[in-house]
Amino acid sequence: MNDQSKEVPMTLEGNKILTEELDHLIKVEREQIKKAIADARALGDLKENADYHAAKERQSHIEGRVLELQSKLSRANVVDVTKIQNNKIIFGATVTLYDVAKESSITYQIVGEDEAQLDSKKISYASPLGRSLIGKEEGDEVIVKAPKGDVEYEVEAVEYI
Repeated sequence: MNDQSKEVPMTLEGNKILTEELDHLIKVEREQIKKAIADARALGDLKENADYHAAKERQSHIEGRVLELQSKLSRANVVDVTKIQNNKIIFGATVTLYDVAKESSITYQIVGEDEAQLDSKKISYASPLGRSLIGKEEGDEVIVKAPKGDVEYEVEAVEYI
């Protein structure tokens, strides 16, 4: 199965964020870039017109992102995390982990790849930590292979909020 036909798991919040980004690109960015291209064309010779070439390059980036978002949203498997009742860690879980080496706890939500933001404590289900956590439950030990060596965690809590 190629990536273009693969289901894309995401939370309701992730779906909303991607939908809003797509809407912004289509309604705002596209219109701004059309105007920038028209303004640059009005300046004359297009061969040596840096504004025109920059605008066309920006247009290409916008259109690429629009196509990417449309594809992901069409393949989205949107998960309403609040409706999940499970003791095991699956996509959408909010997991509190005890870091054995640091002797401290940290909480992450396991989300889709486009939603992952470490500063917001959201990790991708496809990340090394996310993959290690899937299927575990409260009390389980998890060892994650990290660039600086193995990191050992204990699962303190699993919630679907």
